Amino acid sequence: MVEAKPYLSVVLPVYNEEESLDALHTSIVGALDPWGRSFEIIYVDDGSKDRSLEMLEKLADADKRIRVFTFRRNFGQTAAMAAGIDAADGKLIAFLDADGQNDPSDIPKLVAKAEEGYDLVSGYRERRQDPFLTRILPSRIANFIIRKVTGVHLRDYGCSLKVYRADLLKSFHLYGEMHRFIPAHCSWIGARMTELPVKHHPRLAGVSKYGLARTFKVVLDLATVKFLGSYSTKPIYVFGSAAVFCALVSVLLFAFVCLRMIFIEGAEWISPMILGSLFMGGIAIQTFLMGLLAEIIIRVYHESQKLPIYHLRQAAVAEEVAAKTESLEPKQESSEEDSGTSDSETSDSENELPKTNLSK
Repeated sequence: MVEAKPYLSVVLPVYNEEESLDALHTSIVGALDPWGRSFEIIYVDDGSKDRSLEMLEKLADADKRIRVFTFRRNFGQTAAMAAGIDAADGKLIAFLDADGQNDPSDIPKLVAKAEEGYDLVSGYRERRQDPFLTRILPSRIANFIIRKVTGVHLRDYGCSLKVYRADLLKSFHLYGEMHRFIPAHCSWIGARMTELPVKHHPRLAGVSKYGLARTFKVVLDLATVKFLGSYSTKPIYVFGSAAVFCALVSVLLFAFVCLRMIFIEGAEWISPMILGSLFMGGIAIQTFLMGLLAEIIIRVYHESQKLPIYHLRQAAVAEEVAAKTESLEPKQESSEEDSGTSDSETSDSENELPKTNLSK
C-alpha cells in the first residue's frame, strides 16, 4: 500500500548540534502534532564531528516521520538545504535552524499565511536574542545591501524560518552559499511573498557557526546572484555595455590626440594617449566577443538540458477546460414523444457516421 505524502516537510540542516537536538525535536513535534496536518521532518547532517548523527538515528528509530540524510563531509548550509529540498515530499517546505533559536510554534502561522495564495512566507526576527556588534549589526548591514542590490525588500534575509511552495523550490538549483538569496531568486521568477514576525530565542547550547568572516562571502555571492538573476539569459547586455564603454573611452582618447595634432604645433602621434586609445579599443573588441561566446554558452546550456526560460504559476489542461465548458452549457430537453421514436433512432444510428475522438 502506497503511503500518502505529507502536507508539510520540515527541513533542518544540522552541523555539530548534539546539545540542541533533543529539545529541538520535542518542540517541533509539540508544535505540529496538535496542528492536525501530516508532516515529515528531514534532518540533513552536514558532516558533523560530534554525536549529532547518533542522536538523529535514535530519533528516527523512535519516530517514523523523521528522515535523516548524512553527508560524507561538511558541504555547507546551502548544500544541506538543497538535499532537503530534493528529498522533501510535502506540498510545502519549511526551513528551521537546528540551533534552537527559531521557534517551531511559528510554523503553523506561516503555513496558514501561505495558504492564502503566497509562494513564500518569510519570518523576520522581531526581537533578536543575539550580540549586537557581532551578529545584529552585520546582519542589518547585509540586509540593507541585499535589499538595494536585488530590489527585493525583505526585512530579514538571515532568518532561516521560512515556508515555501515545494514546486517553486524544486524549479531551480542552489550553488555556493546561495541559500540566503533564495527569496530574491523566487521574486525574480514571479513568486508571491510576504513576511510575518516570528519569535527568536537565545542560543542555549552549542557554538554559533556565523561571524564577521562570512560578510566577504556574502558580497561575492550577492554579485553572482545579481548577475544570474538579471542577465543569465542575456549576458551580451553586460559584456556589450562594457564593450561600448571601452570603445567610447578609446574614441575620446583618439579624438584628443587628433585635436592636439591640429591645434598644437610640434605635437607627435606617438604618445601615451594614442597607446591608451588602441588599448581600450582592443579591450572593447575582446569584451564584445566574450559576450557573444557567453550567449552561445547560455543557449547550449538551456537547450542541452531542455531548461525553460520561463516559470509557470499554473497550466490549464485542455481536457479540464473542455469539461468545465461542457458543465456550463444548458442541457437541451428533448421535445419528442417517447412513443414511436425507436424506429427513427434505429434509422439515425444506421446513417450516423463514426465519431472521431478529438482528444487524441
